[in-house]
Amino acid sequence: MERGKDNMEVITFGESMVLFNPDSTGPLRYVHNFNKTIAGAESNVAIALARLKHRVGWFSRLGDDEFGRYIEAVIRGEGVDVSRIVTDPSNSTGLLFKERFAHVNPKVYYYRKNSAASNITFKDLDLEYIKSAKILHVTGITLALSQSAREAVYEAVKMAKANGVLISFDPNIRLKLWSAEEAKVAILEMIKLSDIVFPGVDEGRLLLGTEDPKEMIKQLLNMGCSTVAVKLGKEGCYIANRQEEKMVRGYVVERPIDTVGAGDGYAAGFLSGLLNQLSLEECGKLANAVGAMATLVRGDMEGFPTLSQVREFMGTDEYIDR
Repeated sequence: MERGKDNMEVITFGESMVLFNPDSTGPLRYVHNFNKTIAGAESNVAIALARLKHRVGWFSRLGDDEFGRYIEAVIRGEGVDVSRIVTDPSNSTGLLFKERFAHVNPKVYYYRKNSAASNITFKDLDLEYIKSAKILHVTGITLALSQSAREAVYEAVKMAKANGVLISFDPNIRLKLWSAEEAKVAILEMIKLSDIVFPGVDEGRLLLGTEDPKEMIKQLLNMGCSTVAVKLGKEGCYIANRQEEKMVRGYVVERPIDTVGAGDGYAAGFLSGLLNQLSLEECGKLANAVGAMATLVRGDMEGFPTLSQVREFMGTDEYIDR
């Protein structure tokens, strides 16, 4: 995609890492073979949206190394505009290893301290590019990376908001990156700047002191958000705007393979619904479906469906197998 050729529907930015996924279970000291792929909440959302036929851009700082070039190539190959990536000659691209035991969620090991992405600053932002979008999507992970990354997020959000761009925010709290106290202060400040928010129940407890979706929604709408989608995992979601509230049941997945990335798929499905002017309930159904399908495949982003695949999954398109 040529630089500046087309305005994006959604723009997002944040750290993506090279993910090494073990091909066997057990402690990593006994694992010798890994599958290489990528991980990153923001690029997950971008890839999921691109598969749903939206114009989407993602950028970050990447190391001037083979891992950085690999991340760029993978995300570009998914149809995402990566023209605003900044190459950092002084810092390396971050890495992530998973450790698996039977059917429980994997344990995660980050090697991202002082990574290229953690050194992103507001000077790396192409403000004209961001202003051209309909939606700017950010997460609490980028807020947690460093002070300069946090400042970059606030700068991008405030400028986008001043130019009529909707702000989409997923708290995505990662307590391996910062303390609960620091996270609460920064994330609540970001929520006050956001239009669309995607909290989970655990995040509601930490941020708002409640796990009740209705109470979470009440508090978040009072803080200035216009749309709130509370993720309830396999149960579905509880969603609201200033006109209505809905409980939308989830899709049953009998044997999930990997739940990582499901929340990012959910956010992408919901944003896709908003962009296509679906009703609030239809946005929730699409979000639930994309999130559910993400759990059917091993890997963080590999399970995100195309538009025709998710329609078949939801039963709105007939599947012909031969």
